[in-house]
Amino acid sequence: MSDRHQQRQQRLKEQVDARIAAATESRGILMVFTGNGKGKTTAAFGTALRACGHGKTVAAVQFIKGEWPNGERNLLEQHGVEFQVMATGFTWDTQNRETDTFACQKVWQEARRMLADTRLDLVILDEITYMVSMDYLGLDELVDALSQRPAHQSVIITGRGCHRILLDMADTVTEMRPVKHAFDAGIQAQQGIDW
Repeated sequence: MSDRHQQRQQRLKEQVDARIAAATESRGILMVFTGNGKGKTTAAFGTALRACGHGKTVAAVQFIKGEWPNGERNLLEQHGVEFQVMATGFTWDTQNRETDTFACQKVWQEARRMLADTRLDLVILDEITYMVSMDYLGLDELVDALSQRPAHQSVIITGRGCHRILLDMADTVTEMRPVKHAFDAGIQAQQGIDW
C-alpha cells in the first residue's frame, strides 16, 4: 500500500511541477470574489494581509460601507494601507439615488488615482459590483481604468452579481456560495467576525 501511495504522490508531484514550469508570465492579475455567500470582503482583505506581509503596497476603496468601526481597516491602516470609504452606508438605508451616485463618483476618483499609481502593488475595490449594477458607475469607465493600470498591479473586485464583462476580464474568479449562515438562524452579526 505504501508503494502505491508513493507512486500516486510522485505522479501528482510531476503534474504540479509541470504546471509550475509552464507558468512563465509575470504580471499583476485581476481577481473577482463574487457570489451570494459570505466571505468576499474577508478573502480580499486576507490577500491584503498576505501582500503587506511580503512588503507589498496596498490600497483599498470600500463602496457601500458606512462609518461604523471596521476591523480590517483598523489593522491595515497601521501597516500603511490607504483606505477610501464611500461612507454613506447601505443603499437600502440611504434610499437616495442622487446622493449615493455623488458619493460613489467622489470615491471613484480616488479609486482611479490608485489604479494609475505605479507604487501600488494591490488595489481592492470592495463591493464595486453594486456601483456598476445600480448604474452609479459606468461599466466602461471601470473597464477602461482596469485596462490601463500599471502592468505589475493586481486588483481585487468584490460584490454580488459581478458583470459578465468583468468576469471575462478577470484572471481569477471565485464564487462564494451560501450553504449555511448564522444570521439566518437569528444570530446577530458580531464585531470581529462579521465586520
